[in-house]
Formats: sequence, C-alpha cells, structure tokens
Amino acid sequence: MSRLVLLLVLFLNLNAFAQEQEYSIIVKDIETLMPIENATVLIMKTKQTLITNKDGKVTFLLNGASNVQVSDTDYEKLTLRWVSLKEDQFVVYLKSSHNKLDEIVVSNENPQKTLQKIVSNSRQKLASSYRLKVYVREFFMLNNKYSYYNDGLVNFQFSVSQKKATTTLLVEQNRSYGLLEKDISADLMGYNLNNIMENYSNLKYFDPLLDSKTKKEYSFTTKGHPNNKNYYIMSVTPLDNSKTALDTYEIIYDPEKKLIVEFSVIIVPANLAEIQENEQIGSQNITKSSVRVNYRIDGLDYYLLTANEEIGYDLVLKEEIKNIQVRNSFITTNFNRQNFTYKESDVFKEKSLFNKKNKVLTKYWDISGFTATDEEKGIIDSLEFKL
Repeated sequence: MSRLVLLLVLFLNLNAFAQEQEYSIIVKDIETLMPIENATVLIMKTKQTLITNKDGKVTFLLNGASNVQVSDTDYEKLTLRWVSLKEDQFVVYLKSSHNKLDEIVVSNENPQKTLQKIVSNSRQKLASSYRLKVYVREFFMLNNKYSYYNDGLVNFQFSVSQKKATTTLLVEQNRSYGLLEKDISADLMGYNLNNIMENYSNLKYFDPLLDSKTKKEYSFTTKGHPNNKNYYIMSVTPLDNSKTALDTYEIIYDPEKKLIVEFSVIIVPANLAEIQENEQIGSQNITKSSVRVNYRIDGLDYYLLTANEEIGYDLVLKEEIKNIQVRNSFITTNFNRQNFTYKESDVFKEKSLFNKKNKVLTKYWDISGFTATDEEKGIIDSLEFKL
C-alpha cells in the first residue's frame, strides 16, 4: 500500500512539474529604478527570445526548469538561475557597464570606408540560409485616432541569391481588428512583409550613405559607447548645406567583429520643416519617420532580433487631407538553421496580414516575445469591440 501511495505522489509531482507555468519579469535600471525598454530576455532552455515593453516587462510560459539571461546594449549581462524565479512578478535590476567615457575614436581610416566595411561584412553574415519565427504587429492611426490593428506569428525562410537574402513567408496565426477606409487601405497596399524583412537583412537603409554621389551630404562622427566598452557608435547627420539628405543615422557596431548591433534612422523635426509639401492629389507628405533595428550576435549566428518603425504622413485627397500614422514591430522569438518543409500552397503571397482572414488557434500573443502594455491592450480591445 505504501508503495502505491509513493508511486501516486511521484506521478502527481511529475505531472505538476510538466505543466507550463507563467512568469513575469520586470527589468529596471539599478541606479534610476526606471524600467528598461527593449531589453532582451532569453529563455535558455527553449532559446525563446523576449523583448521588454515600455514598462520593462516580459511574460512567458515555462515547462520545467530553465535559467534566464537578461541583456541590453547599455548594461551588463545578467543570468538568473531558475530557482530564483517566482511565478508572480519578479523584478530584475541591471547596472551600466563600467565604460563611462564616450571618447571620440581616432582612426587613420576614413569613416565612410569604415562604414562600408561594417555594412559589407554584416550583409555577408546575414546572407545565409536560416529561418526566423517572428511576431509581427501593426497599429494604425487615422487623424490621430487608433483605427486598425493586426498581428501574427509568422515564419520567414531565408535563402541566398547573388549574395542577397530573399524570404519565403508562412503565416501560422493572425488576427485583425478595426476598419480601414477604402482609400486608406488601398494606399497601404505598399506595406510588404517580405520586402521589409529583406531590407533588414540586406541593410538597404544604408544605400544612401554608401552611394558616392550622396555620401558627401553627411557628417560622420565615431565615439566609444558610453556604457559598453565593446562597441562604437557612429553618428551620421546631414550637413547644413545638404541638398538631398534628410535622414539622421546612429549605428552601434562591434569594431572587432565588424558587425552592426543596432541602428536607427530618423528624420528630425528641423529637417521635416524643410520639406516642401506637395499639394497634388495622392501625394504623401511625411510628418514623422523613424526606424530602429537590433541584431543578435550569438557565436557564429547573426540575425535580426527586433525592428520598430513609425511612419506618419498627410495623404492628399480630392476634398480633404488625412493624416495616417503606422507603427509596426518585428520581434524574432526563435532562430533555426534548419529549412522549412512546406507545400507551395502554404506560402503567404500577399503583402500584409490585413489581406488575410483571421486564423487564431492559440493565444499566440501571450507567448509572442512581447508583452502588450495596459494601454496597448486597451487599444486592441476597443478595436475588437467595434467589429
């Protein structure tokens, strides 16, 4: 009898151990106690990657035991032992790296040449065969009101052709809420998931800087990273007398490996003010533009980790002008060197997820790698309620 009881207790313990448990981690700066946005949280058992939101928070499900690694470009990396994790909210404090001097880097090499080498090497590393599981989401505003939302869990298969990466897209699950007006939805048909991902991989954003005709429009400055001694920061800004350049670049890179870790491209308000508005029907006059992209270096592997874009413009119609703002995010939750096995009929050949009917099998957004803030949840719920 005692043996039977012992076996029953052992079975119950194993069963409980096998069940998935939910954990929440909030990442904060140890000095300011402020939440850290876009910090990377890696579940080492499953290799799942999560990114903290504006509240510094991630939520994930874990079956069994796993250490958790927390990292950010500006902070020292921290590994949490599984035994220290609590099922309820757990706060993690990161401290800045010790290098506090953002000294100007002195080099005999022309900074444009340095950038050319970094971009070329990064492109070469990214141009390989692998697949990414990515959580994609998009918020859409019309005349400063949230009008549409879509997200999805998708897979990109990368292949290399003539030293450039091309992608094949398969959609696992997706959902869309809200309504897009006919003239607006037609205008947004240019939003192409494959093109955007290929631009991240082929680093198309740097073409203006590498072009011999336009690179003279910019000023280049390179400094040591103020919080990370392993990285440099290259700032590229339009010259005052520039005729064509508008974008301002910041590139964080590893000078030893010659790989881009992060870059941002924005149009600052002062440059926006210089753009002459086009009053022709169908014109798009930019009111906001920013891109921020992060890459992960993991041993020999190098791939897109996160990307966030915001674009705002005034669309000139026959009788009115409509302001459109789109905010989209790509978050890689899993990297794999193995190719997909799929049928051609499974390939998603449309441009955007709003061209696909909702397909919800699980609450994939809860394990998407990105935890929505309370504000974002409210927006999504309100748009779902409208349907």
